[in-house]
Amino acid sequence: MKNVFIEGIQGMGKSTLINSIYEKVPEFHICREGDYSPIDLAWCTWMSQDDYDTVLKKYTLIQDEIKKNTIREKGHFIVAYTKIITDIPNFHKDMETYEVYNGRKTFNDFKEIVFSRYQSFSETGYLFECSFFQNLIENLLLFYLLEDDEIVDFYRDLYGCLKKEQFLLLYLYSDKVEDDIKMIRKERCDLLGNELWYQMMLAFFIHSPYGQKYGCSTFEDLIAHFRRRQRLELYIIRKMIGGNAVILPAKEWKMDAILPLMK
Repeated sequence: MKNVFIEGIQGMGKSTLINSIYEKVPEFHICREGDYSPIDLAWCTWMSQDDYDTVLKKYTLIQDEIKKNTIREKGHFIVAYTKIITDIPNFHKDMETYEVYNGRKTFNDFKEIVFSRYQSFSETGYLFECSFFQNLIENLLLFYLLEDDEIVDFYRDLYGCLKKEQFLLLYLYSDKVEDDIKMIRKERCDLLGNELWYQMMLAFFIHSPYGQKYGCSTFEDLIAHFRRRQRLELYIIRKMIGGNAVILPAKEWKMDAILPLMK
């Protein structure tokens, strides 16, 4: 079995696709966002021994839960902290500070951490959500403010770390980005109709270094960002990944056509 990466901008149905594949092929090791992953660190900590000991002492009431959701990699402790359900004030905000995303590391340190984990990964039969493009490229665009050519160079090097015969990228694409985002604004509301996902996404975008630098504040600004990201990702796919990627129409794919690609 290959390692299958599910990608596409927000609202394209990545979670639906990954769940549908896993339902048909439960032999996959599935890594959804927030799970421990051997390559991705989104929604997980990257802690030293001292940091980890400090957290265990600070949160003694949920120490067992923290340990249960911890994986040690060499000298670091990775805690899938969003899996821990607690009403302790600010626990998740505190744990978030130990992530490597959102500009918390220098670019060189971030790149070294990402590349070393990709280079160390040699297993097969994994199903990854948002691990190749979304979590990385949002960081490169919004927090490190890289130009498109710099991002292409980053991915040329990253793709060079992978065993191509084991790699398959399924990319969900839409030429109606604005309509799709409007749809998920409505779908991801609470019972009172509050657009929780959209407000969180917009706040994340406008308060990022990119949003601050360019004065972003509107729905149109966010859509322009998503369109840029999709164009850039498709360029990388066509120029670099080629036959190891399949571009699928978002929410219109057929499982019978996808399953044979994974063998």
